[in-house]
Amino acid sequence: MKRFAALVLLVALILTGGPLPAAFERAPIGRGGAVAANDRRSAAVGLEILKSGGNAVDAAIATALALAVVFPEAGNLAGGGFVVLRQKGELSALDFREVAPAAARRDMYLDEKGEPKQGASTLGPLAAGVPGTPAGLWELHKRHGKLPWARLVEPAERLAREGFAVDRHLHERLIHPDQKRFGNFPETVAIWPVGESAPPIGATIRQPVLARTLAGYRDQGPEAITRGAVAAAVEAASLRHGGVLKASDFAAYRPTWRAPLRLSAFGWQIAAMPLPSSGGLLLGETFGQLERLAWPKLPRFGADRAHRLAEALRRAYADRYLLSDPGTTRADAKELLDPAWLDRRAASIDRGKASPSKGIFPWPGEAPAEKPDTTHISVVDAEGNLVALTTTLNDLFGCALYVPEVGFLNNEMDDFATAPGRPNLFGLIQGEANAVAPGKKMLSSMSPTLAWRETPAGEEAIAIGGRGGSRIPTHVMQVLLNMMIDGDSLAEALGRPRLHHQWLADQIEIESDTFSPETRAELERRGHALAPAVLSARVFAIHRLPDGRVEAAGDPRGPNGAGVVDPEP
Repeated sequence: MKRFAALVLLVALILTGGPLPAAFERAPIGRGGAVAANDRRSAAVGLEILKSGGNAVDAAIATALALAVVFPEAGNLAGGGFVVLRQKGELSALDFREVAPAAARRDMYLDEKGEPKQGASTLGPLAAGVPGTPAGLWELHKRHGKLPWARLVEPAERLAREGFAVDRHLHERLIHPDQKRFGNFPETVAIWPVGESAPPIGATIRQPVLARTLAGYRDQGPEAITRGAVAAAVEAASLRHGGVLKASDFAAYRPTWRAPLRLSAFGWQIAAMPLPSSGGLLLGETFGQLERLAWPKLPRFGADRAHRLAEALRRAYADRYLLSDPGTTRADAKELLDPAWLDRRAASIDRGKASPSKGIFPWPGEAPAEKPDTTHISVVDAEGNLVALTTTLNDLFGCALYVPEVGFLNNEMDDFATAPGRPNLFGLIQGEANAVAPGKKMLSSMSPTLAWRETPAGEEAIAIGGRGGSRIPTHVMQVLLNMMIDGDSLAEALGRPRLHHQWLADQIEIESDTFSPETRAELERRGHALAPAVLSARVFAIHRLPDGRVEAAGDPRGPNGAGVVDPEP
């Protein structure tokens, strides 16, 4: 026990955490594998797994489980996610996205007048989809893991049982006024008091009931959670607070292996998540338009690039309106990534003038009706295997109901078009294709992505993803463009200011230092409305250099942990 704690502390000393200084820092670089994630303690667990002989999949799973304990706003056993991986040259994608419970109804979030009920799809267990994480991580290990399953679960179980210290980030989350919603659920505030009662920085949080669940998961696999006492406890908590999630929903859940979405752009090969993730299609459609618009040849920090990127994103997000679960989607990669469609989309962009979003319709011309939280892990191991794994609760702390056996329940049902044509938690306008239905998977913005290219010195590769709802795809894209087009180092690429456009609302969201005053004025002259960013995605990535060295970095905008197994001085 003491040896494990000492090893984690030693590895943690090489991790990055918190904001970068004004000048760009170099990301940790070395050999033997790398991990980047939301939290330094969890990344330390993943690095120790690599040092113990585990592969990239093992490290990603152990990191994800540690996040379920020490990063409760997003890490989870009661959410879901996606993973894209390349192991021994073979590509795979696993979908363990949540699904709607069997008792879900299309109108379950509407009042008698057909209007959305305030908070119904975000607060409380009625907002919860059937969790996919327990079955998903097990399935991932069964096919691609190397170390024994128990070895991957043990660090998280120990953190839950022995406790961990509250850091500044968690303390600030718990004292934030938004967490007053915890007061709706006595079982939540019993473990996670908020406001003035929130645990101070340095206080130890122990979760013995969650530790017992993890011990069962370690010894029995997902059935320790999806059947029996744990599933029954989730059902009881759900029904007690007006939810419809039942133990039978847990038992019926199955993850799905899918063919990764394969793309080629700017001389790089890309593997992304297909539907029900919108991230890969948004990336493919945006990059396809930018290639046709000669985007790389334009001045880097100027209005021309920003204008064309915003216009390409506007069109890609308009097409997102038609996307959903693969079984009900009204468009897919065949239509949206067809060269002829990309030609039409790019040709419709006026180089000197913004296109009003109300005039941009989704493929094939359907007009819309007029009426964050996630965590990401990127890993590379000594053999060059790559993993990009994103899990989610949707909102911070999910639906705010904490079930001691599994942690916070997700509020993923809000990712459906709970009222088609109306904005969801992230302001996205979605269509009928993504309406609620039993057993259906809600559309996602998660964007786990791999990219690689051959160079004269060897292969260069990136594993990347992020958290931040509808901003995830746009921010992942821009970090990739910084590296693929402009040759930024990993830390530079993550530190650059970013923009966001999602069709509706019709505006470019910008971080405070995104544009110079001259560029802002020119974009406004072209007809763009500029608005302060209401949310910036946090991106986490690893970079394998052609000479075999690896580097890892987390987004300086929030908490992060990143390190390498054998760092250079």
